[in-house]
Amino acid sequence: MKAALIQQQYRGSKKSTVAATVSAVAEAAAAGAELVLLQELHQSEYFCQCEDTKYFDYAASFEGDIAFWSGVAKEHGVVLVTSLFEERAPGLYHNTAVVFEKDGSVAGRYRKMHIPDDPGYYEKFYFTPGDMGFEPVDTSVGRLGVLVFWDQWYPEAARIMALKGAEVLIYPTAIGYLECPTDRRDELCEKENTEAERRKMREAWIAVQRGHAVANGLPVLAVNRVGVEKDPSGVLGGIRFWGHSFAFGPQGEPLAMAGGEEEEILLVDLDMEAGAEVRKIWPFLRDRRIESYRCLLERYCDGSGRPPLKGS
Repeated sequence: MKAALIQQQYRGSKKSTVAATVSAVAEAAAAGAELVLLQELHQSEYFCQCEDTKYFDYAASFEGDIAFWSGVAKEHGVVLVTSLFEERAPGLYHNTAVVFEKDGSVAGRYRKMHIPDDPGYYEKFYFTPGDMGFEPVDTSVGRLGVLVFWDQWYPEAARIMALKGAEVLIYPTAIGYLECPTDRRDELCEKENTEAERRKMREAWIAVQRGHAVANGLPVLAVNRVGVEKDPSGVLGGIRFWGHSFAFGPQGEPLAMAGGEEEEILLVDLDMEAGAEVRKIWPFLRDRRIESYRCLLERYCDGSGRPPLKGS
């Protein structure tokens, strides 16, 4: 099965950005892609660099966005993984991946579970953590374990998707380096943005997801942004998204990787049977000691989160 990862930059407006995305989807489909993946919040700038209530207006078009991308999936006959800003109710918003079948129907959706709150990534201001759990989406190309960005650092999320029968793990992403302000000295920013530090961050991001592939015997696909986006508030210098969208096979073998500066349609051929064969050799799921993992339900394994003993 051929998949396409659409690595793009924000074009300054939703209209221009969406037009470029649709063109890329058409190109990917013409190249034989059956599964097309779009990056996190692909219709707009990454607005979470600051906290501003005006950006909640972006979520008002959620139902219209679903109808639009449904039409794109149907026109090009692809399974399409999108990443949209959902207004569920007034004051209640989610970062939501919506998966469309080749006929345009909604195959399923996933609301981002892990929500970061770091300089330049103030997502807790905008997004309520998902309440749909980790549920794979069944499609004509396979059972997709769709997660979103910050979820990619959590082995628990990948594992649960695998235990529920996901055949591939997918991560729409928006991650990059914080740019230092040009109008003032910021020693902390400068310290954290040396080339060596940037390389360590990017390689850690790649390594943890490659580990998910190995630990679960599944291919992993991550699609990221490129380009520099300024912080609208002017407090930070902006984010330089590092691209490097990638695909790894079920033994962690590199299948494809995009560059760090340019837009790219990354095409990759996936053997959807390979994971089953790998698990025969490396039966990690067989050897799990599930009776010993109870402490994972605690915030920290110091015993303080357990119910008190009777009579105490």
